[in-house]
Amino acid sequence: MSEGDSIGESVHGKPSMVYRFFTRLGQLYQSWLDKSTPYTAVRWIVTLGLSFIYMIRVYLLQGWYIVTYALGIYHLNLFIAFLSPKVDPSLMEDSDDGPSLPTKQNEEFRPFIRRLPEFKFWHSATKGILVAMACTFFEAFNVPVFWPILVMYFIMLFCITMKRQIKHMIKYRYIPFTHGKRKYKGKEDVGKTFAS
Repeated sequence: MSEGDSIGESVHGKPSMVYRFFTRLGQLYQSWLDKSTPYTAVRWIVTLGLSFIYMIRVYLLQGWYIVTYALGIYHLNLFIAFLSPKVDPSLMEDSDDGPSLPTKQNEEFRPFIRRLPEFKFWHSATKGILVAMACTFFEAFNVPVFWPILVMYFIMLFCITMKRQIKHMIKYRYIPFTHGKRKYKGKEDVGKTFAS
């Protein structure tokens, strides 16, 4: 193997210009993602805006329905992963390995841990919209289909999948949405002080 055969290195052992450019680009992208982490509402508003722009583009172009259908299936898959627990209780019934969701009133409270965290859900959904948007610029992805069948099939798939997920939630008694830790009230302070 010669001196410059390793990935990203030039002949003189220093990283090549292209490698440094893409490394820096990746660092900037990761920095932007890290800075956007606490702004959940803003991130989702931007994603909804991108989704709206994508829908307008598909409507005006009157095509790319198969790409839109694939995007819908992808988002449905992400949503189901977002609603599902990290450790499936149906698989954990027989074994005592790892944490599980409480099934009785007197069991210890365990927080709901998602299979797909919110940030990764947002990131994947946004990337999916951007990829679908990019596909609308290429005629090769404009496959002629009868779109009402795709809409009906997606609605049917959504209903069946959500029914199965809701039954799973009811059977194993978990709610994927929490609003923080419970707050317990102590005894009210009556304002009396002890006299010595």
